[in-house]
Amino acid sequence: MTQFDLKDHSHRRYNPLTGEWIQVSPHRSKRPWQGQVEKTGTQTLVAFDPTCYLCPGNVRANGEVNPAYTSTYAFTNDFAALVDDVPTGEFRDSELLIAKSEAGVCRVICFSPRHDLTVAEMDTAGIRSVVDLWIEEYTTLSKNKNIEYIQIFENKGAVMGCSNPHPHGQIWAQQSIPVEPAKKQQHQFEYFKRKGTTILSDYWNLELKYKERIVFENDHFAVVVPFWAIWPFETMIIPKRAMARITDMTEAERDTFADAYRRMAARYDNLFEVSFPYSAGIHQAPSDGEAHAEWHWHMVFYPPLLRSATVKKFMVGYEMLANPQRDITPEFSADRLRSLSDIHFKNRVVSEIPNP
Repeated sequence: MTQFDLKDHSHRRYNPLTGEWIQVSPHRSKRPWQGQVEKTGTQTLVAFDPTCYLCPGNVRANGEVNPAYTSTYAFTNDFAALVDDVPTGEFRDSELLIAKSEAGVCRVICFSPRHDLTVAEMDTAGIRSVVDLWIEEYTTLSKNKNIEYIQIFENKGAVMGCSNPHPHGQIWAQQSIPVEPAKKQQHQFEYFKRKGTTILSDYWNLELKYKERIVFENDHFAVVVPFWAIWPFETMIIPKRAMARITDMTEAERDTFADAYRRMAARYDNLFEVSFPYSAGIHQAPSDGEAHAEWHWHMVFYPPLLRSATVKKFMVGYEMLANPQRDITPEFSADRLRSLSDIHFKNRVVSEIPNP
């Protein structure tokens, strides 16, 4: 009788952070795509765009003028999805029609005054300034007693709904814990109650045992393609030390987090030699003043590209109606990402480019 093999046979993988499953069908792609480079039409950007509402000194849509910032800059979103002056209220008709008011704050985080950069092309010192601003914003927003959760995220690329190429991210702070962090809250709490350790501490020890899904690591952080990854080249940055929130980082950890963020973004761009789109975000403990020893914060990257710069992964059919599914295994994706350079492809010298 043939022995079951994760690399050959259809199977489901469990995500202990959310309690959900993903279908993996490796037999559908016995020789996975080679990651061929199919460059799309590139947009030439300038360092300063006088029409960009995020560039220093420019007028935004609401008439306010950005300061002549030289590093990072944060402001309240002019078209915020959450606002803080929503009247408290509830609509309910039996157990089936229920709605509750939701107040909050949406902040825009400009990563750099340079219009033509992305995280992949910024230096580590510049990204460290972004990390510091995230922590500053988190600290300020968490003092609001009406804020229960603070979601930090970045959408990169038009395919991910990013309408402005200027390097930036967002922070949404709101009264309730959103769906995905709430799942992780529940499962991390239950695991910590049983084991006395965090899920991601124990998970990282397992990844060290197998090594096949580790992309790279530095002194304080590890980057892996999760065993339960849904997106083709999904990755996660995990602090090696269990921490509930980004505000718990030491100075050295802030530096190495910035290093991991830059290196991962550069590898993504190097995969197909394009500005690689993704949605990335930090999941951390609620901002409710509690210690939350069960939480181990982490940053996830969900990129849509599959075979090349022009072939994307879509969640359709079975994935919309049943559960997520992937053909290339997380182990294959990790191997491809691990093989890439940390030096952005635009900055490589001729001697570093392999012969065809």
